[in-house]
Amino acid sequence: RAHSVFSTEESQWYFAKSCFRNMFYNGDGESNDGMDSDCSTCSNPGKQVVVGICAMAKKTQSKPMKEILTRLQEFEFIKMLIFSEDVILKEPVENWPLCDCLISFHSKGFPLEKAIQYAQLRKPYVLNNLHMQYDIQDRRRVYAILEKEGIEIPRYAVLDRDSPDPKQHELIESEDHVEVNGIIFNKPFVEKPVSAEDHNIYIYYPTSAGGGSQRLFRKIGSRSSVYSPESRVRKTGSFIYEDFMPTDGTDVKVYTVGPDYAHAEARKSPALDGKVERDSEGKEIRYPVILNNAEKLISRKVCLAFKQTVCGFDLLRANGKSYVCDVNGFSFVKNSNKYYDDCAKILGNMILRELTPTLHIPWLVPFQLDDPPIVPTTFGKMMELRCVVAVIRHGDRTPKQKMKLEVRHPKFFEIFEKYDGYKDGHVKLKRPKQLQEILDIARYLLSEIQNKSADAEIQEKESKLEQLKNVLEMYGHFSGINRKVQMKYQPKGRPRGSSSDDDAPKQPSLVLILKWGGELTPAGRIQAEELGRIFRCMYPGGQGRQDYSGTQGLGLLRLHSTFRHDLKIYASDEGRVQMTAAAFAKGLLALEGELTPILVQMVKSANTNGLLDNDCDSSKYQTLAKQRLHDLMRVDREFTLEDREVINPCNSISINQALDFVKNPVECCNHVHKLIKELLTIISVKKEDPKTKDAILYHGETWDLMARRWEKIEKDFSTKSKQYDISKVPDIYDCIKYDLQHNQHTLQYDQAEELYIYAKYLADIVIPQEYGSTVQEKLAIGQGICTPLLKKIKADLQRNIEEAGDESVNRLNPHYSHGVASPGRHVRTRLYFTSESHVHSLLTVLRYGGLLNVLNDEQWRRAMDYISMVSELNYMSQVVIMLYEDPTKDPTSEERFHVELHFSPGVNCCVQKNLPPGPGFRPHSRNDSGNPKQMGSSCTILKNNSACDEVNTPRIEEENDSEDSPGKSQADYYDKDTPLNSKHLKSKPIPIGAHHTVSGHEAAHLAKRLNEELASQQHSLESQRPISPDTEPRSRSYEQRDPKSAKDGNATPVS
Repeated sequence: RAHSVFSTEESQWYFAKSCFRNMFYNGDGESNDGMDSDCSTCSNPGKQVVVGICAMAKKTQSKPMKEILTRLQEFEFIKMLIFSEDVILKEPVENWPLCDCLISFHSKGFPLEKAIQYAQLRKPYVLNNLHMQYDIQDRRRVYAILEKEGIEIPRYAVLDRDSPDPKQHELIESEDHVEVNGIIFNKPFVEKPVSAEDHNIYIYYPTSAGGGSQRLFRKIGSRSSVYSPESRVRKTGSFIYEDFMPTDGTDVKVYTVGPDYAHAEARKSPALDGKVERDSEGKEIRYPVILNNAEKLISRKVCLAFKQTVCGFDLLRANGKSYVCDVNGFSFVKNSNKYYDDCAKILGNMILRELTPTLHIPWLVPFQLDDPPIVPTTFGKMMELRCVVAVIRHGDRTPKQKMKLEVRHPKFFEIFEKYDGYKDGHVKLKRPKQLQEILDIARYLLSEIQNKSADAEIQEKESKLEQLKNVLEMYGHFSGINRKVQMKYQPKGRPRGSSSDDDAPKQPSLVLILKWGGELTPAGRIQAEELGRIFRCMYPGGQGRQDYSGTQGLGLLRLHSTFRHDLKIYASDEGRVQMTAAAFAKGLLALEGELTPILVQMVKSANTNGLLDNDCDSSKYQTLAKQRLHDLMRVDREFTLEDREVINPCNSISINQALDFVKNPVECCNHVHKLIKELLTIISVKKEDPKTKDAILYHGETWDLMARRWEKIEKDFSTKSKQYDISKVPDIYDCIKYDLQHNQHTLQYDQAEELYIYAKYLADIVIPQEYGSTVQEKLAIGQGICTPLLKKIKADLQRNIEEAGDESVNRLNPHYSHGVASPGRHVRTRLYFTSESHVHSLLTVLRYGGLLNVLNDEQWRRAMDYISMVSELNYMSQVVIMLYEDPTKDPTSEERFHVELHFSPGVNCCVQKNLPPGPGFRPHSRNDSGNPKQMGSSCTILKNNSACDEVNTPRIEEENDSEDSPGKSQADYYDKDTPLNSKHLKSKPIPIGAHHTVSGHEAAHLAKRLNEELASQQHSLESQRPISPDTEPRSRSYEQRDPKSAKDGNATPVS
């Protein structure tokens, strides 16, 4: 009989009733298990098939083996016989027990050759081919067989140091790639020993992500890998080198039982953080998944190609394809009764069909539904979450700094030429090796100055060379993402207008520009990680949880492991942004360990298409806006009404408040300049004072570097023309905010807070208006910056509506889904990490792009008023778009989908925490919010896809944000109800608690009841406007949960 490839998962197994009866009576009246009643009369009931189990005791005594053998024993005509380990190891094969069917497999210490001799001597029916088990022990043979079968595998090359042919072991190692026998593998790549018994697999990371390697090994306790700073490949032994496949942090383990049955499980990739997730019984946590048709075909091919009836292999799902990266041979699923049942029934049938043809056993393959129906189970909220799109600014960073130095020394020209500088007239040096070369030159020139052998021009630049050396020596190593050097060719020396300008002809020179700082601080990492952790609350199963750090029971974590969560994280190419994204992913998915492996596997660089970078035509509009603003800010008088209208034509509340404080911009700048000079005096005293000169400043900065940072700001701010350079205001604010937050305990500058407040109000005028003053300017600049991102977000949302029946979407096995709030959902999450400009621009487009009219929509007006009060988009500020689907509505109805916009202005600084509370989901939430310092800020906008007159279905959701001060986690957690549209303000939501979860037919009943109750309430409560609906007890806020760790917060979602 021919058998097709069935949908072979654990979740359902349908077989003909005639196949098996669990109990029937034989001729003696005794009850027996496992044989079909139609077959019981077909043969002598005394005859049994002996199935021999020939393997090491550790395997035959394992729980999975015992479970399956027990079930096989239930077949009336099967007798199980386990070969003892002593017999296997010590007795000749002639003395081994006789059997009709042999199940034998290799493990450490097993004499495979003896098993082959036994099979040749006794000729039993062998379930797992023994000769092929030699091939499975050699990764070279495994890949060769997979290639021959046309199964997708990662691109690879074999470095065979055992081969006498020198062409088989050619290895050229470079900083960010290796060349193996002429094939180049760029980092990240994987290095596997050719022996499958050797589990020491290394993954090497590029210097742009921090370098180093992740070292995988056979599980030891709760660890399966460890990060190492070593970046060089191993120099002894034979290895396979292959491309690293970006799998979003999960692997799929597939277990076949014959060619037509495959059970699949997801587990966290061991390369991610090396921590093995275990359940309360100490077993590794894995989740069943459903294989698509292509993967089922792969399972069949693997099973047949390696001639292993029971066979395990590893699948990597990456780039829209599935790749086999390892074949393990005989292996069972752990802790799955359903699998044990399935496996025993299949094997029992297979053995009996092969060896007892006279019994005519009707053997049917287990069958499963490939496409289970969507069963919404969280109708306590009435709507299914379909898509979450977030645009998030990076976390707390060090001040960005820049130094220019004109150089003419031949050594610099040599470097310039070495890296093709003459081709474009400039060169960027970011790699550790390149930065080391610049550092070597700086050290050489400084030693020449000390030895009095340097020329006068070099001696003049001693202080800048010293600064170059100090910056490049920071942290004792180069991570490749926090410093860079640019060199620009000047054929006639520095251009006119520089301080060294004169009429004499100049020699060609190079302008060396050193950029450093702007890197994510430890506080920034904590902010991102904490926000990632609390971000889970927006997903099914995340509401009402007391502990956000756990892994069990959280809907998002299970959703992600089961491939029902389609997650992609994008980041611009700046180091601070990429590290923020990695830290956020670490918190979101409860990962452990270093950020580098997470960055490489989870974060996609978005700089290829301008998605999150600023190379756009809007710069000319920005230049005009800046120039006009700078002219107005240089007028030495108090702002007139006309000035205010020109500076703030959109009448922003926060800018008006800043103008009220500043009054006269020149006097305000004078005061700021005076305070900076006082600060410099204090730094110079502290630098020389024996008690404080060795004090440790934040993030490894020295007094000298701090002094240079402020000296440069002071010099650049107060120009030679006695006017102030307004473009330096953001830098002043940036630096004083950083020092007040991180260094004030060491600096102890009494006027630090005063300088911060003055700089903050100046920055509140300058920074937002650099993105345009008028609505037209703001839109032109905003669209120029974020149009690619807007198109991508639109496509993200649109695809959810159009994805019905998409085979490429991975679906959760509903049989195992009861920890997930709704097994039928496909939740798509897209996280975009970027800089302040993108958040500004996105907010501008949403605010002025004509989505809704503030004149006739009260909810939108309140939200816009809140945004108008927000003076700064601080670290971790975010815009989140959430798409919901109501399965109770007609698919063609505009009420089917529901979109929310959430907004948070990010973290708070350590001063000025009394920020305005947001309006929240309901109009009255401002009145109930209590102390705004404790509650934080919360702003939400929500709209249905239609302007219908029905009341929106209530939903209890919780929103979040994360605040931080040095070294401490400060996060606020918000409970929210769905906001009502302005048309529906008089109806009272039905109280449904955040913990309420129902399923199946109960969901449909609840939906009907809710709609009826909502309709009746709309009539009876038409004249009322309730204060706060009496819901079931809601989750307490983050501060209430942990008063020690929660500090003042400022979280502001817009829905």
